Amino acid sequence: MKSSPPPFVPNPKFDPSSFAPSISPATLVRLAVIGLLVLVGLLMASSGTYVIQPGTRGVKVTLGKVDPVALPEGFGFKAPLITDVRSVSVRQETVPMKADCFSADLQQIKVQVNVLYRIRETGVVRIYTEYSGAAFKALVEPRVQEGLKEVTATQTAEQIVQNREDIKVKTLDIVRRKVGDLIEVVDVVIADVTLSQQLEHAIEAKMVQAQEAAKAKFIQQRTEIEASTAIIRAKGEAEAIRIRSEALRGNPELLQLQIIEKWDGRSPLVVGGGSTGGNGGTNILLPLTELQRQGPSSPAGSAPAPRLPSGSAEGSR
Repeated sequence: MKSSPPPFVPNPKFDPSSFAPSISPATLVRLAVIGLLVLVGLLMASSGTYVIQPGTRGVKVTLGKVDPVALPEGFGFKAPLITDVRSVSVRQETVPMKADCFSADLQQIKVQVNVLYRIRETGVVRIYTEYSGAAFKALVEPRVQEGLKEVTATQTAEQIVQNREDIKVKTLDIVRRKVGDLIEVVDVVIADVTLSQQLEHAIEAKMVQAQEAAKAKFIQQRTEIEASTAIIRAKGEAEAIRIRSEALRGNPELLQLQIIEKWDGRSPLVVGGGSTGGNGGTNILLPLTELQRQGPSSPAGSAPAPRLPSGSAEGSR
């Protein structure tokens, strides 16, 4: 079995500090000064430059005084430690907001809108100094609220629901006039119009009634048109009959021609009317089948007498 080594016992005469290099107090002071100068140089270099990011503009503030000219995007130099550069966005932004309005018929309406706006470059410094950089809350939102309330107060709830585009255009015009040239209000988009349930039901019922009335009016107009068409058709037919009668009355030969054209090929029997006063009576064409059908009732050996119209009989007497 192996025995453990004896414990290490340091030499009491060994001094580690004897191996450290000796540094004089003057050298330490010089090193401290150099380090301090390097630190100050780094601080001066970092605080004496600035970078303006794309889509933003800078506002230079020196000991509480604002430079009236906005700084463009990019790299630049400034007075270290005493000058600060604040960034203000000039990008287009979209902010949703709600507005509680009343219509002309005293109905409460909640309007959800999206406002598209951006700060003009010429108004960056004024926005920062006069509105603390919070342009929308301080300047745009109150004007949008006011414009919506002014426009909706002139129209009924039904008109507000139906004429969103008109509400938008009028509201946008009011907002632009009241905001001025500091901020460009690009658009005001009406996202939603919320009505009370009772008002929604009333508008729906009214629209249904209007559709039914329009349908009834259409049916009435169609009936009137059909009746007018029937009257015109009847008048045309009557006029055609009158013209045809006059033509036949003035041209008896035309009637005979039509009879010949419609002859079915069976032998006709010509019965002539008597003449009175030199005027010939009207000839009547009867089919032989009609005479044969009446033949058995006639006396034997005698020809069947054709049936003549009463007018023809009287004219032949």
